[in-house]
Amino acid sequence: MKLQCEVEIVNRSLPTFGFRTRGRGTRAVLSIGKHHDRGSKTNPVTPHLLVCTSKDKAGCKYKLKENVEQLFTKFVEEGKTTIRLKEPALDICLSKADANNLKNFLSALRLAHRGSEIDTILLSNLAPAKTSEVEKPKTKMVITSRKDYPLTTNFPYSLEFLQVSYCKLARVDMRMLCLRKLRKLDLSNNHIRKLPASIGDLACLSELVLHNNYLETFSVALCNSTLQKSLQFLDLSHNRLRALPVQFCQLKELVHLKLDDNELIRLPFKIGQLDKLRFLSAARNKLPYLPCDFQRLCLENVDLFGNLFEQPNPLTPTVQLQIPMTLLEIAARATVNCRIGYGPHVLPAHLCQDLDSTKTCLCRRACLNSFIQVVINLNLHQVSHTVVLVDNMGSTEAPILCYFCSLTCYSEYLDKHQQRNR
Repeated sequence: MKLQCEVEIVNRSLPTFGFRTRGRGTRAVLSIGKHHDRGSKTNPVTPHLLVCTSKDKAGCKYKLKENVEQLFTKFVEEGKTTIRLKEPALDICLSKADANNLKNFLSALRLAHRGSEIDTILLSNLAPAKTSEVEKPKTKMVITSRKDYPLTTNFPYSLEFLQVSYCKLARVDMRMLCLRKLRKLDLSNNHIRKLPASIGDLACLSELVLHNNYLETFSVALCNSTLQKSLQFLDLSHNRLRALPVQFCQLKELVHLKLDDNELIRLPFKIGQLDKLRFLSAARNKLPYLPCDFQRLCLENVDLFGNLFEQPNPLTPTVQLQIPMTLLEIAARATVNCRIGYGPHVLPAHLCQDLDSTKTCLCRRACLNSFIQVVINLNLHQVSHTVVLVDNMGSTEAPILCYFCSLTCYSEYLDKHQQRNR
């Protein structure tokens, strides 16, 4: 039985002579196995602990039977423990071990110490460690050439940063999706057309870079995955995206979002739900206007240069008022305005979809199918500290699509608009 971890061996007798006992841990592999003692006639085969490091692959052996004075297991869930031996007087301090593997290892260690139940575990002869076993786990890998791409070997499971660029990948390699410690995945400058839903299983992923690929969609499955709690940086620039799903706004941990050089004709209309978003760039797309919810953002930097923004005219509204309002409209408004919880366990799925698609009036009240729609100008400095010019004319204003829940709200807005223009 083997365990990979970091080890520090402390000699308990050194303080007597004034020596410092604590130092740095080193990468090691610990083994519990059979040791053949040719000098013993009564019990020539006994269980021993073998500690191998990169500097000493042959390792040091320590007797286990009736030789473990104490096990310190308070922090075993964090992959830490200390094995105190009687002879020699050593403390073997373990850290950075897999918690489950460590628990199994300690169970075997206890049996080896008692000796009576050692036959219940299979022990092999102790052998020196391989170089790969005592090497420090690789956490970063950068591949920028197709000839360097691994075809016959797996990616190291310890990777936290992986960049695979300029390799002409047509799809995401499923071997990458087994890297559970991955924090940053950079697949820029490839030929990827579709993202697998299993990317959402990378629970530690905080940065996803997909710059310069052939993506046409961003799946709803990814928006509903564990990325909701982990993803902070997302680069989808230089792709072929025309729209993002409404569920995209469930990625509420996003801080930095790059959508430049796509074919976007709209942004998600619930974009205001991204309350942690601070950096947004969607330059050189085909946006005719911004969604009403855009006003709720609180950004540090926004770049919307080079879009097909329309000239707004608040005096030419689209009127879709229903008089009298339908029961569905009344119920939907009341549910959203009163913040009544809902979900598929309470309401039919189509009603949940209706409630998810409600618009917000400038008076902050909700409307569903009965509203007045109008495009007005928004000074982007109202939502961002730094604004990249929208066009070559030096403008920092962009058209925004607004909704009014009633004729009264629209009339009040017109009065204020006319007063400003006098």
